Amino acid sequence: MANLSPSRQKAILRKYARNLKFLMMLISIGVIVVTLPKQAKFGYEIEKGRIWTQKDLVAPYNFAILKTQQEMDNDRRTVLATITPIYQLNAEVEPQQLDSFKNDLQAKWHASGLNERQKQDYLNTGVTLLQHIYDSGLLRLNSKYQQYSTNYPITILNKNIATDKNTADLFTRDKALAYCNQYLSAQPNIDKTFLLDLIITRLQNNLIYDDGLTARLEKEAIDGLSTTRGMVQKDEPIITKGSVVNDDVYQKLESYKKAFEDYSRVNGSRKLVLLGQVLLVSITITLLMVFLYLFRRDIYDDNRLVSLILLVITAMLAALSLAIKLQMPNLYYIPYCIVPIIIRILFDTRLALNIHLLVVLIAGFFVPNSFEFAYFEITAGMVSIYSIKNLIRREQFLISAVIITFTYFVAFLGINFIREGTFFNINWMEFVPFVVSVLLTLLAYPLIYLFEKIFAITSDITLIELTNTNAPLLRKLAFVAPGTFQHSLQVANLAENAIYSIGGNALLVRAGALYHDIGKIENPLFFIENQASGFNPHDKLPYEESAQIIIRHVSKGVEMAEKADIPEVIINFIRTHHGDTRVDYFYQSFLKNFPEKLINEKIFRYPGPIPSTKEGGVLMLADSVEAASRSLKEPDEKSINALVDRIVKYKLDQEQLKDSAITLKDLETIKTIFKKMLMSIYHVRINYEDN
Repeated sequence: MANLSPSRQKAILRKYARNLKFLMMLISIGVIVVTLPKQAKFGYEIEKGRIWTQKDLVAPYNFAILKTQQEMDNDRRTVLATITPIYQLNAEVEPQQLDSFKNDLQAKWHASGLNERQKQDYLNTGVTLLQHIYDSGLLRLNSKYQQYSTNYPITILNKNIATDKNTADLFTRDKALAYCNQYLSAQPNIDKTFLLDLIITRLQNNLIYDDGLTARLEKEAIDGLSTTRGMVQKDEPIITKGSVVNDDVYQKLESYKKAFEDYSRVNGSRKLVLLGQVLLVSITITLLMVFLYLFRRDIYDDNRLVSLILLVITAMLAALSLAIKLQMPNLYYIPYCIVPIIIRILFDTRLALNIHLLVVLIAGFFVPNSFEFAYFEITAGMVSIYSIKNLIRREQFLISAVIITFTYFVAFLGINFIREGTFFNINWMEFVPFVVSVLLTLLAYPLIYLFEKIFAITSDITLIELTNTNAPLLRKLAFVAPGTFQHSLQVANLAENAIYSIGGNALLVRAGALYHDIGKIENPLFFIENQASGFNPHDKLPYEESAQIIIRHVSKGVEMAEKADIPEVIINFIRTHHGDTRVDYFYQSFLKNFPEKLINEKIFRYPGPIPSTKEGGVLMLADSVEAASRSLKEPDEKSINALVDRIVKYKLDQEQLKDSAITLKDLETIKTIFKKMLMSIYHVRINYEDN
């Protein structure tokens, strides 16, 4: 490309950029289609309590009626009640503990001081008690089976021989101690305390709860439950037009839907399903690109921004597909509102709303109750966009989350009222997924930061941070060049109010205004607003050198901003706030004092470029107007009006605003705002009387 002309090089780059755009579109469509579930879509929306407005629905084949979840839960509870917990008898415990008891008695007898002739009585009594306890059975009760009563039936396995008993007839450790204590209290010739201490240490459960075997029996019983209750025969009416979708009909429709999906999975053509998905997704992505081409050409021409938008859309739909494949219990856990929030913060409201609608449209083909889903998510998405229309504080994210939650809640109530017709049958646990979704939406904040860094985009959040006057460059400007700093604040106020009235990014223009003159930090005393003592260093310099010092604050400002990692969109304000105008004071002074000399006008002219956005044009006007207003000796309504009109006319005559998309109507609005604000600043009393 080194031998090609610049125009030819640009043409080739545009060609490949267009090809890359199409490639990104194809990749995005491919990823979305590959991840989507590959099954036919049931053609009816089922909603309990609604009137069936479609034609009579007749069963095209036999299918079973599925039980409701409540019926399955009742069956499960019933069958589990028939399964008694299994306890294994450990026959080795009794002889081991009896032998240990005898050894303990032998070892402690001499130290007890008891009569040797009573030893056998103690031995026989202890053995009798332990044998009775172990023969009956010693176990620990399981709280899982004590929901309705302290005691419960069990099955005891002894060498694969099952015996049914109730824990009321068995011993627990506490019950065994009470039994021994009562028995020994009736034996006056035996030291109860001595013998009871020996028995306590020999009480070990010989009935052990078999959790694995019990769970297996319960699982087998549950697996054996029937999931259906009856059949719908071929050609039998499922529901007729005008009928109410009651509980029974609703279950038939759900059963038909499941049968339809199973039938389609076996007999349907996966290739046709795939083709249908390709067509639907392609239309959606194409509509998005057409929107960008027609209304946001700046984004359309930037493949970096297009790739970001396609990445966000693809990631959201891929997450939805993954949730469907993993059979997430509720698809409303997914934070759908995160997409419009990210797009709104990084781009604008119109694009965010357009993309959100397209994402919801695609998702609606693959989620249950598509209309309900679309209503929930479209309304919530619109609210999320509107709630952060003008992002000026970071806490607006939390405020937005509260508003989105409230919107979900109102929609949830409305849909349940339509569906149930009563307030008392609402299942409030169904609202939990919406709350979780809103909480996950707060992840937009770190994601925006990540996208900013990866794709070199400046969001409103970054602009908020940049407009903090404690930012390093602004703090340095305020200390080194306080006059310039005050000028920048006034310019920011003028430009912000003007751009807000004609339409534009007020936060962006404020940030640009605060940084537009940071280049004056290098030589602050060469600029009149910082010459507090009245000394003017330009008095000792040639006009050409003075002009170059003034002009150099633009290039120096760009250099300082780049070094401080200020975003490019702010640096553009530094480059363009003087456009390619002349430093007229020094230019005219040179002509007046050296009329015979030839002059190179470029020495006195800023390098440009001229502003290419509304925000840049407004900043240029605000900068010139604010600076010129300081030279007014006696500011009044007439002089301020004349000043503003003259400066705006001069910029138009110099063709400084031709690329800024500012209309003549916009200019009238801007002039009006500038005049009102300047008169307020200089405390000018407006004359309302007719002349």
